[in-house]
Amino acid sequence: MEYGMWFVVIFALIYEPIFGYREFQKFKVEVKTNENARVKFYKNSIIGLWVPTIFIFLLIGFTELTVQDIGLSMPSLNTQTLGPWVTYIVFAIALLYTIGILYYSIGYHYSYKISEKMRQVRQKESDSTSFLEMLPVTKREKEVWNYVSLTAGITEEIIYRGFLMFALSFLFPDLSIWVVILLSSILFGLAHTYQGLVTGVIRTTIFGIVFSILYIGLGSIVPLIILHFLIDYLAKLGD
Repeated sequence: MEYGMWFVVIFALIYEPIFGYREFQKFKVEVKTNENARVKFYKNSIIGLWVPTIFIFLLIGFTELTVQDIGLSMPSLNTQTLGPWVTYIVFAIALLYTIGILYYSIGYHYSYKISEKMRQVRQKESDSTSFLEMLPVTKREKEVWNYVSLTAGITEEIIYRGFLMFALSFLFPDLSIWVVILLSSILFGLAHTYQGLVTGVIRTTIFGIVFSILYIGLGSIVPLIILHFLIDYLAKLGD
């Protein structure tokens, strides 16, 4: 099991930050001339995320690692590990954020005012968004994007929250929980290097810290999978 853990840690440290970045640079060139480039990129991304996830499930099947170890369990409140103040504050932030996502996701389809506002925001951010090329445009691309969002929600929470937090604690038992949170979140941020330093690495690392605190407070990645999916799904709106 230990060798398997090291494999996933090294994968998270090298594959997405380096190869993922290179693939995105190739995609940015290809998408200018190939109308199928986005769908191809989406499918490759889905495969790239499921491969390490399937490997983790193989570890569960052939070693003493369990689904509970990686957070696939029913949520249960835990305020002792990080303290009630930190836990409840992050819970409140996450709840407000989720309400906002649901408001805009639902409102986009039923309110012209909301949909128009989202279009204006997308247009305003178009010049500063380093990964704008990957966002879906056509109906077909938006359909595939749904699977990209679902895949990211499931696999990234399993890899970067459930598995890596357990693996880092197992491999380095002397690390404090806050160091484990920080390291797993940095790896999560590095996986988004292709989105740029600020928008990708730094912002995603911060999201990773918040999600890690939620995971510890809930004892489950299941709610995080749902929230992660909603965040990615929202990105396709406002075209």
